[in-house]
Amino acid sequence: MESLKCPITQELFLDPVIGDDDHTYEREAITEWLNKNGTSPITRQQMSINSLRTNYAVKRMIQELNSIVQPQQIQYQYQLDVDIRKTRSKPIFQAFGKMIYEVEWINRTGPPIILLKIAGAKAIQEASFYVRLSCHPYIVRTFGLVQCNPGSIMLLQECAPHGDLSELLQENEFKPNERVLMRVFEQICDAMICLADNDIVHGDLACRNVLVFQYNATDPDETLVKLTDFGLTRGSKLYSIVDSSSMSTMTIIPIRYAAPEILRDPNKSNYSEKSDVYSIGVLMWEACAFGELPYSSLHDDNDIRRRKLNNERLQQPTSCSHELWKIVNDCWYPDPKDRPAFKTQSTANEDRNTTSIVYIPCEICNEQIDLRYWMAHIQDCREHEINRIEALAEASIKENLPCEYCEELLSAEQLRMHEVSEKFTIVA
Repeated sequence: MESLKCPITQELFLDPVIGDDDHTYEREAITEWLNKNGTSPITRQQMSINSLRTNYAVKRMIQELNSIVQPQQIQYQYQLDVDIRKTRSKPIFQAFGKMIYEVEWINRTGPPIILLKIAGAKAIQEASFYVRLSCHPYIVRTFGLVQCNPGSIMLLQECAPHGDLSELLQENEFKPNERVLMRVFEQICDAMICLADNDIVHGDLACRNVLVFQYNATDPDETLVKLTDFGLTRGSKLYSIVDSSSMSTMTIIPIRYAAPEILRDPNKSNYSEKSDVYSIGVLMWEACAFGELPYSSLHDDNDIRRRKLNNERLQQPTSCSHELWKIVNDCWYPDPKDRPAFKTQSTANEDRNTTSIVYIPCEICNEQIDLRYWMAHIQDCREHEINRIEALAEASIKENLPCEYCEELLSAEQLRMHEVSEKFTIVA
């Protein structure tokens, strides 16, 4: 997924357009650039102002984001006990002002879902992170907001049929070979590139925060994971630092994954893309060790902290090749400046594959998608659009909506068939 910021201005899009180079820009910024240079600012290929066309998919995402981050303009897509219902009263997970419930659809067929409830004064801003990045193929999908009591936000999200990566590995349900592990790491890195492009620090990268949607121990093309629980950590710009005396025991767990600069001083400024890079190195070690807890032989948190600050590193798992171990170790340099960025790390992972990667555009959102994941992305995109249109129809929304392809205003009932017709007209 592209960043929601223009690569020229580094500001959130207002009027996004796609150029001949298949990149998205702010119209005014790219017009000024092309008048001066005549070439793409990214690929340097010749590019004409006349080639610019509105990116309706990104424009719609910006509109949805703006409606969410302004409390007085919150738009709820679903209602509890009207569109969905809880299958049990108690949450299946609860921690740090966050609760997850099992839910099911009412009077409609849809994908498996869960309900994420976020409490606190900044819940709306936290929810915007999920909606903002929801269309990325390796980030958990958020279908929309669910109306609830003031003071909290409820998000309807897709449910991972195989749970999280940590549990799957620990239960010996999944014993991936290195090619499959590399595909998992590529997908996580791709998600982290998206977070970094949007100025979001995850702060708690671990196998438990990687959800598994499809897996095959020997076939990378049948493996799909998605990242979750981002932007809800102390490293996020949304949170102030919590005094250590008030921390619960659950905050001890990230010590095993945290970068040394955070262990020295958990100041907000020490959380960065490079601290996430350190953590993904630990995540890769954990996956190669088939779910073993990092530093599992150590039970004293101060001992773990001391050893990490002395640059005592985890040992190479027997299943990890020397080539992969080099990538892991590059994540653990004591100085953050020496660690690679996620884009560099992703390139290193991809370079290990002998087959060149082919990208083709999604017929729905126009994003350039890795051919290996194109079918899964198309299914996700199509499902997302169907759910959006059906939700509007079921809610009996009377206002006309613009077609994604020609911007003709149509009722919700007419929109679905019209967009399908327009899409095939454009292709033809």
